[in-house]
Amino acid sequence: MPSAAPWFYRVLLTLIVPLALLRLWWRGRKQPGYRQHIAERFGFINVPAGGPIIWLHAVSVGETRAAEPLVHALLENYPDHRVLLTHMTPTGRATSTALYRDPRVLIGYVPYDLTGTVDRFLARVQPRLGLLMETEIWPNLILRSRAHQMPVLLINARLSARSARRYARFDRLIRPVLSALTAVGAQTAEDAERLSALGATSVSVTGNLKFDVRIDPTLQALGQEWRAQLQAHQAHRPIWLAASTREGEEALILAAHRILCAASPEPRPLLVLVPRHPQRFIDAANLVTHEGFRLTRRSEALPSAESDVWLGDSMGEMVAYYSMVDVAVIGGSLLPFGGQNLIEAAACGIPLIVGPHTYNFSAAALAAEQSGAATRVEAVTPETLATAVNTLLSNQLLRHEAQVAAAQFVRAETGATDKLLALIAQYHRP
Repeated sequence: MPSAAPWFYRVLLTLIVPLALLRLWWRGRKQPGYRQHIAERFGFINVPAGGPIIWLHAVSVGETRAAEPLVHALLENYPDHRVLLTHMTPTGRATSTALYRDPRVLIGYVPYDLTGTVDRFLARVQPRLGLLMETEIWPNLILRSRAHQMPVLLINARLSARSARRYARFDRLIRPVLSALTAVGAQTAEDAERLSALGATSVSVTGNLKFDVRIDPTLQALGQEWRAQLQAHQAHRPIWLAASTREGEEALILAAHRILCAASPEPRPLLVLVPRHPQRFIDAANLVTHEGFRLTRRSEALPSAESDVWLGDSMGEMVAYYSMVDVAVIGGSLLPFGGQNLIEAAACGIPLIVGPHTYNFSAAALAAEQSGAATRVEAVTPETLATAVNTLLSNQLLRHEAQVAAAQFVRAETGATDKLLALIAQYHRP
């Protein structure tokens, strides 16, 4: 088994690093976090002395939130250990910082996938176990971990049919990497089958950690308070949410909102619009005002009776947004981005609407649709989206049935944390 990625991969990564640094600097114009802690990306991470470390890599916000129940379980089951959470993005890092106050949780950036950089990171951290979330398949990271005799598990693993076909084109590179994984905990049987076909061994189905998410009651109460304040001035005003939207989707959503406002008697609906990436908050705000809607920003004020659109330009408050609305449209699914996680919304008991593009969460989206928790719009236009939203907004019984189905859908799928703890115990000897 090779101890490092093939030479052509190493050369390519070396050539790309200057471009990656330029990209960090460029993105740092809007997100200063990209210009901070750059040394960590080259393995120069400072780890204070203390107990043994379990290293868990979660690339960004979604994976970080999904990992939360497992992190708490690891701290409880291994009380003398610390957990190092590494990320690729500043938003992922900021999410960890907001979620954890326990001094046993350490936070940093994952090193670039260069042999020397990975070796430096492993030498400084000396983790007893490595856990990579979902689809974080980095050749040198995995191969050098095994060379350092550290067990490394791919957990909450998912691999769409589309991604599997893409990986298969690089079989010479990907097969030895997947076979170097100590074990894999896949979300579904289909994910397990695809990963095994590409070379992974010791693959088991452990379920999806996102179903074990803890809904913060403080954020739920905040969302309910927002709704109460709005409806104190405008009772029974319908509210719909476009959650984690991607570029191009806001135009569709605003066109649908225009149709809803034109067709609805007073009070007209309020749209809560929350873009996926914070660097797009300004662009989304400009689009709203360009389209002639009256905009209020979360960062400035609560929505009023005059607001047409409330822009959710904040981080870490998605549960609050879900908790104030009647219906949620899941972003990333209206255009071919693969869809965003719908499980947190379902756990909040919100009726869901998804578009045709849910390949990133295909199993969860299909199960939500079959349970009655989600409505799918196959051919997305402003008219079809407005019709789907209005059907739920105007029918209280239908909304209630979808709310019940959402809660049942989440309860039926919980348990991944316990299965992953059992898997980890097979390979981690404290």
